[in-house]
Amino acid sequence: MSRSNTPNPSRRRVIKLVLLVALTALALVGGYALRIYSQTKTAVDSTFVKTKETTKKTTVHLADRKPISILLMGTDTGAFGRSDTGRTDSMIVVTINPQQKRTTMYSIPRDTLVHVDTAMYTGFTKINAAYTFGKVDTAIKAVKDLIEVPVNYYVLVNMAGLSKIVDAVGGIDVNVKFSWTDADAKGSFTKGPAHLNGAQALAYARMRHEDPLGDYGRQQRQQEVITQIVKKLLSANTLTNYKSVMASLTTSMRTDLTFDEMVTIAENYRGAAKTINKEILQGLGVYINRGAYQVPSTADLQKVSTAARAELGLSPVVLNNYNTKQNALNTANGFNWKDLNNPTYTVYDLGN
Repeated sequence: MSRSNTPNPSRRRVIKLVLLVALTALALVGGYALRIYSQTKTAVDSTFVKTKETTKKTTVHLADRKPISILLMGTDTGAFGRSDTGRTDSMIVVTINPQQKRTTMYSIPRDTLVHVDTAMYTGFTKINAAYTFGKVDTAIKAVKDLIEVPVNYYVLVNMAGLSKIVDAVGGIDVNVKFSWTDADAKGSFTKGPAHLNGAQALAYARMRHEDPLGDYGRQQRQQEVITQIVKKLLSANTLTNYKSVMASLTTSMRTDLTFDEMVTIAENYRGAAKTINKEILQGLGVYINRGAYQVPSTADLQKVSTAARAELGLSPVVLNNYNTKQNALNTANGFNWKDLNNPTYTVYDLGN
């Protein structure tokens, strides 16, 4: 008997599930996975990469519909396996609370000051370079150390993957806040509603220099793109380009979610995608040794930490980490947190 090129409804559901996982929020709203589709499972299995830094929940906990967190990371260039590791220019902690039927995305600015300790480098750096110095483990640890929020799973997607996913769902609708053209992002947009294909969505999500809000504006657009993909997948009956997307998974995505965990999330956490809240860790633009950084105040770090932990059903903790110690020393030595003109921030030797 010949095999049709069009997947049957149950196969489409599983395919939809995997694409949802590829952008983290996608892991929440997948289809109604009624059976394992071998082509999909093979593709997902090839993306699985363990990490020691995630606090994994078992399938039993997922079956109990306990809140979970997923760290979504987007690499800036190239494919996995190349000698130039690249950086994670998108880092979003996603909390999924099925009891409250709510998902929250907490974006962390790419230039946020953090401390890393790896064989390649030990010292302060920008959080998007943590992946460069120690790959996924170091990037996850940097996030956990910064806001004291456990990370249950991670999903790492390169930019080419985002473009393919948008094309697979037939494009997305966004609201362009202002007209702009950016040579670096290779995009040109006019203020108002717009329907974007994959290449356009990638340009829309990557632009930074023409935005008056800088990286904060880019984070808002990245969150908008993710939200619109989720909405499109919730309402989509078919995926127009599913074969090429399945083939691209092996080069576009890495995760420590197993196929069975993805299926369980799709079945038990779907309702949490109906309400998606978006938050950004605010920071102050500063110079450190002539380099431009974002330094969140201790109050802003505490706010995000407490909110994210609450979404996971965890009690708040008082932050006492590298960043809060540096903030305290700078404040004690007269640093002006109200200065918006890129003041000089000092990194002190903490003796560790």
